[in-house]
Amino acid sequence: MTSTKDEISLAGRREWLGLAILALPALLASLELTVTHLALPSIAADLRPSGSELLWIVDIYAFLLAGSLVTMGALGDRIGRRRLLLGGAALYGVASVLAAYSVSPAMLIGTRALMGLAGSTLMPSVVALVASMFKDTRQRGVAIGIVVASVSGGTAIGPLVGGWLLDNFWWGSVFLAGVPVMAALLVAGPRLLPEYRAPGSKRLDPVSALLSMAAILPVVYGLKQIAADGFAWRWTGAIAVGLVLGAVFLRRQRRLADPMVDLALFASRVFSASAIALALAIFVLWGVNYAIAQFLQLAHGLDPLTAGLWTAPSAAGTIAGSLLAPRLAHRFPPGGVIAAGLVLAVAGFAVLTQVGPLGLLVTGSIVISAGLAPTMALATNLMIGAAPAERAGGAAAISATAPQLGGALGIALLGSLITAVYRDQFGHDAELTREALGSAAGADAFTTGFQVSAGVSAVLLLVTAAGAARFLPR
Repeated sequence: MTSTKDEISLAGRREWLGLAILALPALLASLELTVTHLALPSIAADLRPSGSELLWIVDIYAFLLAGSLVTMGALGDRIGRRRLLLGGAALYGVASVLAAYSVSPAMLIGTRALMGLAGSTLMPSVVALVASMFKDTRQRGVAIGIVVASVSGGTAIGPLVGGWLLDNFWWGSVFLAGVPVMAALLVAGPRLLPEYRAPGSKRLDPVSALLSMAAILPVVYGLKQIAADGFAWRWTGAIAVGLVLGAVFLRRQRRLADPMVDLALFASRVFSASAIALALAIFVLWGVNYAIAQFLQLAHGLDPLTAGLWTAPSAAGTIAGSLLAPRLAHRFPPGGVIAAGLVLAVAGFAVLTQVGPLGLLVTGSIVISAGLAPTMALATNLMIGAAPAERAGGAAAISATAPQLGGALGIALLGSLITAVYRDQFGHDAELTREALGSAAGADAFTTGFQVSAGVSAVLLLVTAAGAARFLPR
């Protein structure tokens, strides 16, 4: 017989309806990145940004989103997750409209930065609210799988919606696609979502908030510049500054009575290994999605809608894998399920190292998505389950921060790797490198860079799979 405690812990109709609302910002997270990638050639033709400005139009969103996640996770614990989610949704909608009607590269970069700040409120709130709404481990696993599938749904419809908009309207229309999603969240959220605050949370530490962002941006900027322009001491200095600030941030967290990041959570081997696996899985996934969107248009000369049609099938692998993973984890050890999925993704990247024909591209991307899905669905649940109940909010914030930071770095570093290979192919000619970012010139060199990045991703995932098999529950 089921105990009263178990009955209380089971989610009911209201929680599942609330999950449907939480799936909206999850869907938007991947949709926004996909449509932006498709719009880059059109943006380049209209606003005439430099190569550096074109990269920052994509990167600034991901950088500020990743840099602000720790702060927003802590802020949500203090003011309430639902309040932060709805406030962020409103700001995101306003920023999207401003981005759509930008008249210069500088304005678009600025509005994208605002979108990144607003976007950093969404996923930490979604994960924390799921953790508070679904106390039962199995129900929570299914709920997280649905959130991951929603992200993949955005990946699937993003190219189709974005391609259709770009074929029928101006490039700014792709930024307006998120406005109705945010509007629906603002209308239904207050009715269906509970408020959640971490017990005993105190005021936000502004010094920690500044340090968390200041530690990330110089490192990523320095790595990007080295990949794009070659080694220079000033870029190495930027990386060193970021690392030093990161060390200062961590030291401050250890000394604070109410830290922004509860470092004690990382004492759990399961928690730490899950966070690393999750971050690296999204690192390669966001990186390859960015590369494929550019590869189809720059190397194959496809228009945005056709490129979207070729990328859409990969989402089916993620949806299937994320929904199947919780079921597999009930029958097999979750560490084994994650490791097996990562090895499958390695096989997908091996296919991409031979890419040229579009059939190989689609096959490889589907295999990669299906292989990474178990990590995305199960690692988050393992992190929350490994944390004490009173630290669930902090664990949820870290589980949202790890993949977003990994994804931001994936776009920056793997994208820069492709640029570096292209630059090397053309004798370090900076002008040719800039032209490749906004046209189909240098298709063979771009293909070589794409294949190199796929090989690097395969090696990285193989190491991650070995770590998952060793350190995650067996």
